[in-house]
Amino acid sequence: MFESIHFNSKGRATTTASNPAVLAKLRGIVGEENVVIDPEKVEPYGADAVKEKFPPEAVVFPESTAQMVEILKLANEHLFPVTARGGGVGYTGGAVPIDGGIVIGTDRMKKIIEINADDLYVICQPGLTTFELQQAVAAQGLLFAPDPASYKDSFIGGNIAENAGGMRTPKYGVTKHHVLGLEVVTAIGEVIRTGGKTVKNVVGFDLTGLMCGSEGMLGIITEATLKLLPMPEATSTVRANFHSMEAACKVLTKFTPEGLLPMAMEVLDKYCVAAVEENFAFGLSKDAEAILIVAVDGSTEEVARSAQMIERIIGENGGFDILRAKTKEEEDKLWDVRRAISPSLMKYGTLKINEDVVVPRSKVPELVARIEQIGRRHDTFVANFGHAGDGNIHVNFVVDRDDADAVARARQCVSETFQLSVELGGTISGEHGIGYVKAQYMDYAIDRPTLEIMKGIKKVFDPNGILNPGKMFV
Repeated sequence: MFESIHFNSKGRATTTASNPAVLAKLRGIVGEENVVIDPEKVEPYGADAVKEKFPPEAVVFPESTAQMVEILKLANEHLFPVTARGGGVGYTGGAVPIDGGIVIGTDRMKKIIEINADDLYVICQPGLTTFELQQAVAAQGLLFAPDPASYKDSFIGGNIAENAGGMRTPKYGVTKHHVLGLEVVTAIGEVIRTGGKTVKNVVGFDLTGLMCGSEGMLGIITEATLKLLPMPEATSTVRANFHSMEAACKVLTKFTPEGLLPMAMEVLDKYCVAAVEENFAFGLSKDAEAILIVAVDGSTEEVARSAQMIERIIGENGGFDILRAKTKEEEDKLWDVRRAISPSLMKYGTLKINEDVVVPRSKVPELVARIEQIGRRHDTFVANFGHAGDGNIHVNFVVDRDDADAVARARQCVSETFQLSVELGGTISGEHGIGYVKAQYMDYAIDRPTLEIMKGIKKVFDPNGILNPGKMFV
C-alpha cells in the first residue's frame, strides 16, 4: 500500500486514493469488481499514444451520474487526484494520471438514451465509441458528422473533452459544432446541465462550448446531447498523385472559386506513401511524391457533378494517376490508406513525435515546405500528412528512442514548428489538445492575460485542483 500523503505536480500535499478507507468507500459506491488496484491491470490506464507511463493507484468504473457525483465528493473530501479517461488514444497525455490518484473509466457508461429523427439529436452517455454512435444513428438514416481517425477506439466523452476534429472537418466542422448540450459533474460533485436540445440557445454563458476542449479539467461529462444530420444520399472519393507536396497542397484553394466545398481533403507525403505501401501493399505509385484525397457528399447528381469537377481541377493543377472510387468498397479502400499512416510511420524509428499544428488553409504549402527545412536543419527525419482541407497538418518527427542527441534535436524541431505555425497565423494544436506534453508551449499561442483568465476559470470549477492536475498550465 502507498503512503497516505504525497505531493502533486504543484507541490501540494494530498491524500492518496490507495488509502484503505478511501478504497473501501470507492468499492461501496461502484461495487468491488469495479475498483481495480492490481498493478498489472491499472498499468494500461497510465499511458496513451505518447507511451509514457504514469500508473494510477486505482481505476474506478462508475455506471451512472449518481455514482460519479459520489466519487468526486469523496475526492474533494480526501483531496486525491481524479483523471477521466475514455479510449485513451490521445497524443498529448490528456487522460494520463501524472499525479497518480484514480482514473475514472467511462467504459460502463455507454447507453444511447434517445435518438430523435424529428428534431435531429441523439442523447447518449460518454462511453460509446464514435463508431458505435455513428452505426446506431446510421441505422435510422442519420449522420453524426465528426469523424476522427481513431473513430473505432475514441469515446464520445473524450472527443468532446478534446474537441476532436477528423477528416470531415472542412464541411462539417469539429466536435463542438455538433454538441447541443451536456450533463457534467463538476470537481466538487455538483451536476450541471449546459445547453439543451435546440440549435439556438443564448440563455446565459456558453458553458457547452467551454466544456468542449477543456480536457477533463473542469468537470466530467456524463451525458451528451449531440446534433445529427440527414444521411447524405451519396459520397464520392478521388485520389491523385503529385510530383511534390507543395503542388498537392496548392490545390486546396482551387475548389472554392468553382463553388465546391469538399467534405474532406487529406494529404500525405512520400514518406507516408512508402510506409503505408510497405506495410499494407495498397498498390500506391512509387512515383508519387505526395497523394491528395478529396471527398464530396450530397445528392447523387450533385456528387457526380462535383467529383467530375474535382478530377478536372486536380488534373489542371499537376495531379496524375487520378482515381475515383466506383463502389463503396473501393471508397473504403482509398480511406484505408489514410487511416493506416500513423502506425506505419514507426518503420522510420522507435520514437514518433506526432504534432498537429494548424494554419489557415492557404498557408499549408508554406508550412509544409518550411517544416521540411526545419527537419533538414536539425538532421531529423520528418513525415507530414493530415487534414489539409482545414489547415491541420500532422507533423511526425521520427527518431531512435535510445539516441538522446537525436531526441533532443527532434524536440527542438517541435519547438520551431510551433513557432512557425503561430507565425503563419495558426496555432500549436488543431485537435490533439495540450495535456502535459504541450503545456510548456502554451505561451507560444496564448498571451499571459488570457492564460490567467483560463486559470481563473479552472479555479471556479475545481477549487481544490483535483481534476486532471498537471495539464495545460505550467
